[in-house]
Amino acid sequence: MRVFHSPKYTADLGEHVMPIRKFDLVRRALEEQALALEFLEPAPATDEDLLRVHTAEYVRAVATGEPRALAESQKFPWSARLAEAVRFTSGGCIAALYAALEDGVAGNLASGFHHAHADHGEGFCTFHGLVVALERARHDGRLERGLVVDLDVHYGNGTASLLATRPNLFALSLYGSWYKANTASRDVDTERAPDTDNSWSVPVANGTDGAGYLALLEEHLPRALERAKPSVILYQAGADPYREDPYSPLDLGVTDLYERDRRVFEAAKRAGIPIAWVLAGGYTKDVSKVVAVHANTARAALEVFGA
Repeated sequence: MRVFHSPKYTADLGEHVMPIRKFDLVRRALEEQALALEFLEPAPATDEDLLRVHTAEYVRAVATGEPRALAESQKFPWSARLAEAVRFTSGGCIAALYAALEDGVAGNLASGFHHAHADHGEGFCTFHGLVVALERARHDGRLERGLVVDLDVHYGNGTASLLATRPNLFALSLYGSWYKANTASRDVDTERAPDTDNSWSVPVANGTDGAGYLALLEEHLPRALERAKPSVILYQAGADPYREDPYSPLDLGVTDLYERDRRVFEAAKRAGIPIAWVLAGGYTKDVSKVVAVHANTARAALEVFGA
């Protein structure tokens, strides 16, 4: 299985809750497990790739650092290295999508950054790599319809905003934490995202355990596949639903998250739909636990699709 990663995915964020070094740590863990993976370095996303999704003003701000408020709207300190990193992570999403179209499955050891909007970033998300990749493939004539399966603990509000003008792209978001205006909230009972024709919102009640979560997945994923009829799935496999994560109100263990991943891959394989997976979330203080959840995503993909 082809997996994309680059040392250029990381930048110095100083003392920050986002453990950006985890991308390198996940690769090291996978190499130590001697799994049947081929690690490749992607090309960075180009201006043309980014401008299909993001405004010229925002792309320019991230590139130059000015205006600083816009360049740092995702809550990262701006640097030239950060500007380079977010182009490479989006490039990894593009590369993984294309590899999945050819091989059936592929991965990218970075997030899809689902809080990014057309004209600004939010929630540690600068450019929306998932939509950037889908739009690149549509531009190249490689697909007509795509589905984002978002299993980060937070609602993918940036995805929903970008898909509002893209009727052939779809998203399913199962979330235990609402996200709006750069702010997270565990209250998914009184406020939740509205469903649209192509973006479906499934709030998960606080305290939900593995069995309850998997039941919701089994209920809603087949519906999304039937409605979207996608040419490809982009799967955002969040580590932050884990019960020890400071942002998680859910009661999911490492085994539950492995089973979650396995069921998503099984659904894709059963339907004959190529799937590219990316990593997301994961803020548990012990970063080794975040790495374990992320490494399990690769292991689940290999289990289902065969080494």
